[in-house]
Amino acid sequence: MKKIIFALAILACAQVAYAQGGKSVAAAKAAVEAAKADAQNSKKAEKVATWMTLGKALMTAYNAPAGNAYIGGSRQDLALLMGNEKPQGTENVTFNGTNFVKEIYANKNLYFNESGVLQMIEVTKPVLDNALEEAVKAYAKAATVDPKGTKTKDIKSALSDINTKYTEEAYAKYTMGDMAAASKLFKAAYDAKKTAPLNEVDTLALYNSGFTAQNAGDVATAKAAFEACKNLGYYGEDGDVFAKLAKIAEDSDDKAGQKAILEEGFSKYPSSQAVLIGLINYYVASNEDTNRLFDLLEGAKKNEPTNASLYYVEGNIRNQLGDEEGAIKAYEKRATINRAYEFGFIGEGILFYNKAVAVQEKAQAELDDAKYAKLVEEFEAALKGCIKPFESAFNVTKDDSIKVSVAEYLKNAFYRFRDEDANMKASYDKYSDIVAKGTAQ
Repeated sequence: MKKIIFALAILACAQVAYAQGGKSVAAAKAAVEAAKADAQNSKKAEKVATWMTLGKALMTAYNAPAGNAYIGGSRQDLALLMGNEKPQGTENVTFNGTNFVKEIYANKNLYFNESGVLQMIEVTKPVLDNALEEAVKAYAKAATVDPKGTKTKDIKSALSDINTKYTEEAYAKYTMGDMAAASKLFKAAYDAKKTAPLNEVDTLALYNSGFTAQNAGDVATAKAAFEACKNLGYYGEDGDVFAKLAKIAEDSDDKAGQKAILEEGFSKYPSSQAVLIGLINYYVASNEDTNRLFDLLEGAKKNEPTNASLYYVEGNIRNQLGDEEGAIKAYEKRATINRAYEFGFIGEGILFYNKAVAVQEKAQAELDDAKYAKLVEEFEAALKGCIKPFESAFNVTKDDSIKVSVAEYLKNAFYRFRDEDANMKASYDKYSDIVAKGTAQ
């Protein structure tokens, strides 16, 4: 399953303020009914306090099933905080390869990660089915009967709280694989935050509503969300919104729309691999003149003449189109602009490495001894060809994770030649050790 964009602060925080201190479900429900009755009274309905009370009662009702449980709390601490509230049972469950301990209660399920930290609260018996939705309406109404803004700060805080609650629920549904429910909850989080007087745009929630809708097969909702993101100037990670809209256009057989959105994305994110691959695939599949790719790239170079990554992009394009010589020249050209840009070296190294793999597969299927021997020579030449650029990348990069990834390639390459001489063996041992340790430090 593809990854969503996470708001890490939400997942990590300990929402102690939401603990209800044992507030009973019955009392919470009664408080809502009383507050609703006041709101239906024509005189009381004109008072901001009436709607503030209703909003607070609805939030108390929403939080009541969770009791003193809060996301980020340890299993040990929550056992103390929750007092006499004990689980009816526990289960080990796995969502998308991640293991959780599920504690089952009469009205909720708590999901702890392998470190014993609460990650999700799943309410199975809510006091009200739509408490958050009604709370948004109550606070919005409070703002309309508060022309002097005496409660604006409190209303904004409450709406932000509701946005957080919707977001927590959405991440839980996403983790459990219920994409359709997650999409609706992310959209509700977005709507809550844009409600007056808060009037904030939660572009992350909007993007995630589209992402989960697309994974649920709800194309119309996904398209609307991604188009809204684009109009707001939020393009996701590395222009991902353009790639997703292009995919929707492609699936709808809208070739003109696919081309337009990819070219727009490329103009803003020329180094985006998602957009770049989409462009290459489009031009190859449509049999259009691939020189248009290089026209677009030249325009980007004129705008950013010192951007070495653009030559890396050119190398990737030429490599994808089968122009090995042109790809190598582009990868090497970026060194004249920024020799410390490791990805140019990495691109060249991967080109030779993949070539070696392809030749090796061909050799394994060859039955003629003479042809086989020639293919082995070609394989070894390509494999040795990847060593220099990969070692250059390893030496210039400051990123330890990149060093480890490059070391994996180098370990595999030197393995073939480790018996040739002492230097080859020493290099194999060096990179093998880095891969085993998982760090070059």
